[in-house]
Amino acid sequence: EFKQGYLDVLKRQYGGKRVHANQIYQEYIRFKEHVHMNSTRWLTLTEFVKWLGKEGICAVDETEKGWFVAYIDRTSEAILAEERRSKKAKLDRDDEKRTQKYIQLQLDRLKEREQDFVPSKEISEDDRMLKRENQNERVKLSFSGASTSKESSLKEDTSKPSTLQKLNPLSCLKTKSSRSDSKDKSCLSSKRSSALDEIMMEETKKKSVRNDYWLITGIVVKVVTRSLGEKYFKQKGIVTEVVDRYGAVVKLLDSGVSLKLDQVHCETVIPALGKKVKIVNGPYRGHEATLQRIDVDKFCATLKLNTGAVVQGVDYEYFSKLYSS
Repeated sequence: EFKQGYLDVLKRQYGGKRVHANQIYQEYIRFKEHVHMNSTRWLTLTEFVKWLGKEGICAVDETEKGWFVAYIDRTSEAILAEERRSKKAKLDRDDEKRTQKYIQLQLDRLKEREQDFVPSKEISEDDRMLKRENQNERVKLSFSGASTSKESSLKEDTSKPSTLQKLNPLSCLKTKSSRSDSKDKSCLSSKRSSALDEIMMEETKKKSVRNDYWLITGIVVKVVTRSLGEKYFKQKGIVTEVVDRYGAVVKLLDSGVSLKLDQVHCETVIPALGKKVKIVNGPYRGHEATLQRIDVDKFCATLKLNTGAVVQGVDYEYFSKLYSS
């Protein structure tokens, strides 16, 4: 009776919140008909709190301020809610992994394209030689105006390019090549950045239209819980009714037995290629389609909608087999 009274106060007043154990005890003994602890098998409140933690009734921890307790709600609704949160977190992690893998694949492809765009820097031997149009023309060298002073002979004008530099085709080619390289690299960098932005925008858009519920009537699902018995585990059935978005009445294909299940106890079914499916989540939720291709590595598929549009990269959790009698 002492245990039940203590837990009633904890559940009613605080639910699953973390509270000081002595605070709950003080509120409990305010009731006139409370049971004294000295009449129980626990000699102290600390011993009682440790027992609650050992039995898994409460989450307990000790701090400098004493012992704290938090009630663990083990009702079916609380368990289902926790399973939903866990499944949603797993889906988010899987989406993140697939996104990172997809981005890396696109970056690798861009890198391959970049190698194809690198211009050849090899210059032929003919381009390295100076050429004259008229082979019979004489080359004249003029030494007029040369200064005899030591100071003027050592002086060099570096502010203007020499005539040979102007006539040197190698210099021109080098300049053009560097400009071309710079332009190509800038273009590829811009393309890479643009492609990465498009990938991120596409993935963000997918996440923004995803719901945390997915059950739809007419689809085939698989039972993935053993709580109803081993004979129903892995059995397939048709969703005949959706209850409050997250629940469904599933009629088993083999036995005809109808079960009321939560969506965390169901799993989508992938049919053979060419078979009909129904999209249960994402921007095309509710659309019927045909399964065209499966990508085992990316855990997704290519679907052709009844409208004729082809949708690629649809996650396994986003579609399920459509029942046909």
